[in-house]
Amino acid sequence: MPTFKYIARNADGQRLDGTVEAANRRSAMQLLQKEGHMPLSLEQAAAPQAAGRKRFRFKWKTGTKLRMKPHDVLLFTRETADLLASGMTLGRVLHTLAQRTGTSAQAQIVQRLRDEVVQGSALSDALKIYPDTFPQLYISMVRAGEASGVLAESLEGLCHHYERVQEARGKVITAMIYPAIVLGFGLLTVIFIMTFIVPRFTSIFDDLGGTLPLATRILMNMSTVIINYGWLILLLLLGGGVVFRKWLRTEAGRFWWHARQLKWPVIRNIVQANAFAHFARTLETLIRNGVPILRALVIVQETIGNQVIAQEISAARERVTDGSSVSGPLAAGNVFPALLTDMLAIGEETGDLPGALQHIARRYDDDLDRSIKIMTTVIEPVLILGVAVIVGFVVISLLLAVFDLTSGLGV
Repeated sequence: MPTFKYIARNADGQRLDGTVEAANRRSAMQLLQKEGHMPLSLEQAAAPQAAGRKRFRFKWKTGTKLRMKPHDVLLFTRETADLLASGMTLGRVLHTLAQRTGTSAQAQIVQRLRDEVVQGSALSDALKIYPDTFPQLYISMVRAGEASGVLAESLEGLCHHYERVQEARGKVITAMIYPAIVLGFGLLTVIFIMTFIVPRFTSIFDDLGGTLPLATRILMNMSTVIINYGWLILLLLLGGGVVFRKWLRTEAGRFWWHARQLKWPVIRNIVQANAFAHFARTLETLIRNGVPILRALVIVQETIGNQVIAQEISAARERVTDGSSVSGPLAAGNVFPALLTDMLAIGEETGDLPGALQHIARRYDDDLDRSIKIMTTVIEPVLILGVAVIVGFVVISLLLAVFDLTSGLGV
């Protein structure tokens, strides 16, 4: 029967180390719980090897970090908030969630959080172990809830926040699906015409002889280039895309790319509406849960997703340090619109800044919906027209050649 090493705490909170024999890990966990112990860790002990025999095993090491998916983070937060609201202690909540079977990243992360909390660490400190899963916004909200004694309410606020963020992201992704399909099929159609249809006409025109129209010659040359050097063009495009993507990961590249997004027609409205809604929603969530304004601005700056707007928030934060309000420093720049700063100023005057931020988030959520509808309304006919122009150029070029050759033959 397998032997499992365990670390647990008894009813008095004392730490226990030992081993237990059981058929499987679940049975070992049940045995410890029947004895009144709370397991902190439970691992199967290595089976002893026969003397004189050594087994050679490959040990694969990967640099993959444990990380939850956004959906799993939201589910974990929701369940933790519900169990805390029902009266469970945090240690018992994490222990209950950690009892689930499986070796997924979510199970391992929850087990580690449980071990840290049971050993005396605060949940906000334990979350720092997994920065790729729990961003600074999440940690600050949890710390604020711990300090004020309303952790369940803070987690509930996080759930609402991430649900709204995922909803906004889903709107943008959904809006891009149809244009991407149209563009993809358009490219495949053009490639098929240039590699299969045009070469057949080229051989016919060569047999008939004569001088072809300029448009036809251009089309045939383009087809020849694609057939003979298409692989090279594809490699160059892929290589250029990789280099460009790496450059965008640099500080200068991100700033350039984000600045361009704020200048392109249609796209600019979507980026601004999404960023301003995120700004207001995040700041409102943090302030409502007791996070100081300066710390809240730092978190918003780190999570806004646009370097140009983040730089403006940083400059405004420095002015707030001097004792001024939030609306004034934001209005001093050229990034935040007057509507947003005016609504902030009203919230500061009435003493209801979270309420004003909530209205701002709702306002720009509506703007995001309208901007997405405008983009889909504009981009769909533009893509269809672009594909139609390319296909029309191919058809007209071939027909011009056919008309010229047949008229020369007296047909």
